[in-house]
Amino acid sequence: MTGTVVVFDFDRTLIDDDTDRWVVTEMGLTQLFNELRRSTMTWNSLMDRMMMELHLQGKTSEDIKECLKRTPMHPQVAAAIKSAHASGCDLKIISDANQFFIESILECHGLLGCFSQIITNPTSVDRDGRLRIFPYHDPVSSSHGCDLCPSNMCKGQVIDQFLASASENGRKRYIYLGDGRNDFCPTLKLVEGDHVMPRKDYPLWDRICSNRMLIKADIHKWSDREELAKILLQLIQ
Repeated sequence: MTGTVVVFDFDRTLIDDDTDRWVVTEMGLTQLFNELRRSTMTWNSLMDRMMMELHLQGKTSEDIKECLKRTPMHPQVAAAIKSAHASGCDLKIISDANQFFIESILECHGLLGCFSQIITNPTSVDRDGRLRIFPYHDPVSSSHGCDLCPSNMCKGQVIDQFLASASENGRKRYIYLGDGRNDFCPTLKLVEGDHVMPRKDYPLWDRICSNRMLIKADIHKWSDREELAKILLQLIQ
C-alpha cells in the first residue's frame, strides 16, 4: 500500500534466532563468549572481539557469510516481505544486530532489494580481512541521551529521523514489528492510525502491557511466523 512504511526489527522478529548468538554457537565460540560476557565489555565490543577470534583461527568473512546463510527464515515471512514490497510499501529495518549479518541473510533469501533502508550497527572488513563491528551511536562522542535504549542505538531517534525526512510530503502510516526492550522507544513515536506488532510474551509485549496508556498506535500481537505474516498482510491490504 503506497503511503505505508513497514519497519522491522531483525533478530527474533524477521528471523526466529539472534544472529550474534547464531554465529557464536555455529562457529564454536560459546566458551570464549561466555567467559568474556562476564566482563565489562559492551555488546558491540564483545562481538567485535569474537570476529577477531575467528580471524585468528583463519576464518574469513566469507566463512562467516556461509554460516549466516544457514540461519532459518520462515517461508511465509519471506513471502509477506515480498508481497508488502510489491504492493508499494516502504520497507525498512532498525536492528541492534549489524550490517554484515543482516545483509548476508537477506541476500541469501533474495530479500535484500526489498528494503529501502537498513539502520543497524555498521561493519567493515579491514585490510587484513578481519570483519569489524562498530556501534551505531558512539557511546563516548555521540550519546543519544535516551534512558529506554542501549548506549549504542536509540531506535526512537531513528524513527524521529524517518519522520523528519518525510514531513515535506505529509506523514505516512507506520507499521512497526519488534520483540525486544529497545523496540519500546520507537513504539512511543507512533500515533493514532499507526500499528505496532509486538511478539507476544517477549520484552516489548511486556512493556506495552505495563504502559498501555502511553501507546497511541493500534496493537496487534503475534506469537509465531504464520501469525506475523497473516497480520502484516491484513494491515497492508
